[in-house]
Amino acid sequence: MFSRTLQDLHATESASSITMVNFFRRLPLLILTVVVTGALLFAWPDEGLATTRQTLQRSSKKPTAKISKKQTVVRSSKKQPAKKQGRLRAAKGWRRQVTARSTRSVKSRLVASSRVAEPVSDLTLRKQLSSRSAIVVDAGTGRTIYAHAPDRPGQPASTIKVLTGLISIRSLGQNDMVPVSRHAAGMPSSKVYLKEGQTYRANDLINAVLLSSANDASVALAEKIGGSEPAFANLMTDTAEKLGARNTVCKTATGLTAEGQQSTAHDLALLFNAAMQHPEFASRVARTKVQTSYGKTLKNHNKALWKVAGTEGGKTGYTCAARQTYVGKFRRSEGELLVAVMGSETMWSDVARLVEYGFRAKKQEQAALIQVTPTATANTLAKVRCDLAAQYGGAFQVLDDSRKDSRL
Repeated sequence: MFSRTLQDLHATESASSITMVNFFRRLPLLILTVVVTGALLFAWPDEGLATTRQTLQRSSKKPTAKISKKQTVVRSSKKQPAKKQGRLRAAKGWRRQVTARSTRSVKSRLVASSRVAEPVSDLTLRKQLSSRSAIVVDAGTGRTIYAHAPDRPGQPASTIKVLTGLISIRSLGQNDMVPVSRHAAGMPSSKVYLKEGQTYRANDLINAVLLSSANDASVALAEKIGGSEPAFANLMTDTAEKLGARNTVCKTATGLTAEGQQSTAHDLALLFNAAMQHPEFASRVARTKVQTSYGKTLKNHNKALWKVAGTEGGKTGYTCAARQTYVGKFRRSEGELLVAVMGSETMWSDVARLVEYGFRAKKQEQAALIQVTPTATANTLAKVRCDLAAQYGGAFQVLDDSRKDSRL
């Protein structure tokens, strides 16, 4: 065992000696490796940083270069022409703008003149109306601007009270007293609830007829003037015929549905125009409300007074047989219109459309007339010169439209 231990020691010494020999043999190579590695490690950071910096700079330059190119492309396609146009406008553009504006104004005038010349289509209007018959009349000339079945007869409802009110104004003084019979007091609405056996001023009853469409007041006035309602109805028919409304037949003073009673949209417009010639009638129907002598407030059923611009007055009506009826007069800068509808389901919208249609048509006619007027004026002045020369045997010249001709 001791000998083995010695052998192991000799083996270990021999191995270590071999290791030392190998170490010293390889030492120069190790030293060289360390030196080279140290040199490399010492030099690498600066070189690596420089390389990294160059790489980052190249990568940062490339995107910015691409973006700038894109930006320049976009600017060249959008902003550069605008700048060029701006420079051109600064130098010459104002002339082009003036020319363009004048061209546009000429075109707009041509379009406007062509529109004036175009007739107003009534087919679209007809589709918008619910009335069985309707008419729009120029109150100044009597010319029909629009009509749909204007002579179609139908129940007039309370629009016939235009005759009741007109005849009452002509026949009675404002302070005349009117008695109320049982028949008058028992009339259905609309009414002002007159009391049987009492008397009322004619002024109050006429306002009740024309503003509140009161049936009891209508019958009371009819009995006062005609002795009975049927007799007064005959007077209404005769008055209508004298005024030119030959298709109107009255059977009641109220317009309540009665067999044989009828009127037309044309006749209603004619009758209302005649009634509006009476100053007292016109002033009454223009009021929105009045106060009676016995303290009752009467409100006008004619909503057009505050719904349709230019309304001077009107009369409404409604029964199941007649449906909604209306007749009224309207005034604007273009002139005066008469509008009547019968058998309507949407009376106020129908009236508003007809009124706007009528005034638009008159405006177009006036615009077209203005274009013709200069030629007509020149022809008229030429004729005046010829007439004066023939009469006085000399030469004449019109100095101004507002001055008289003077002999030279």
